[in-house]
Amino acid sequence: MSKQESGAIAREIKTQILVLGGLVALMWITEFVDIFFFRGRLDAFGIRPHSFIGLRGILFAPFLHGGLRHLIANTIPFLTLGWLVMLRETSDFFVVSIITMLVSGLGVWLTGSPYSIHVGASGIIFGYFGFLLLRGYFERSFAAILFSLVVGFLYGGMIWGVLPIQYGISWQGHLFGFIGGAIAARLLAKPKRKY
Repeated sequence: MSKQESGAIAREIKTQILVLGGLVALMWITEFVDIFFFRGRLDAFGIRPHSFIGLRGILFAPFLHGGLRHLIANTIPFLTLGWLVMLRETSDFFVVSIITMLVSGLGVWLTGSPYSIHVGASGIIFGYFGFLLLRGYFERSFAAILFSLVVGFLYGGMIWGVLPIQYGISWQGHLFGFIGGAIAARLLAKPKRKY
């Protein structure tokens, strides 16, 4: 490996750390500000289904959490799955995040219970999971399929989160996040080379 290549890899890793670290820092700072200064009132900026004003939550909900336990539960999968999305190209992370945020947010807004408020980054996390799991299917390359199988083996238990089996958990956000990740996997699939 040349000096130029190793320098490019180092810059890419630094960018990935800054992006992921910056987003997680923003989530943590927002939660601390919400807890200590607003006493949890910022959660009102989450997704409010069937309410026009509730659409703003599509942008804000991923940065808001229902307390520190909720935030801690989302931090590790956000970092690990987010970084796995970045592995091939850092730009994939932004595309997958935006598509997932929109699909998950709109899905929650359309199907969520009236008068409920949905917050948290789990919709995006399920989007990363869906993207990583289905990228192999859409690309049909050995490396992509192998990578999808590894992700399925390590994180396959997450799939139960798309079902309405636990009260107080936004299964709609999980389900539509996963669908958003699948859409992103289809859109970003690199065609198999023909020789």
